[in-house]
Amino acid sequence: MISLVIVSHSRDIATGVKQLANEMTQTPVSIAAVGGIIDERGDYQIGTDALRIVDAIQHHWSPDGVLLLVDLGSAVMSAETAIEFLPDDMQESCLISNAPLVEGAVIAALEASLHHSLSQVNDAAEAVRSLEKVTR
Repeated sequence: MISLVIVSHSRDIATGVKQLANEMTQTPVSIAAVGGIIDERGDYQIGTDALRIVDAIQHHWSPDGVLLLVDLGSAVMSAETAIEFLPDDMQESCLISNAPLVEGAVIAALEASLHHSLSQVNDAAEAVRSLEKVTR
């Protein structure tokens, strides 16, 4: 089954998205929340940390693949860097999604719970970019 890694600049956002995605599935999906950076006092600040993303990928590793859902800018760069730190065989099974973070994570979790492939899970997550929330 595909695993998900949620990457946000904010710890609260990452954990909240993880909680929401977990609530929407009937079959448990392995989801990691990686948000913020830890300062010298051990407190979370806004930012992203490639090494924490590496740890999350390794801890939630699935040979079926790992889909990374990211919020903005440097979250993408940190996710790309994290993947580069992985062994080649793991790199090939990791994909950074262009899906919106919240809606994409929910759909990705649902699709992963149905045991769909990495590309199917990502395609479904990215498809929500065109989802109309309010009809006018």
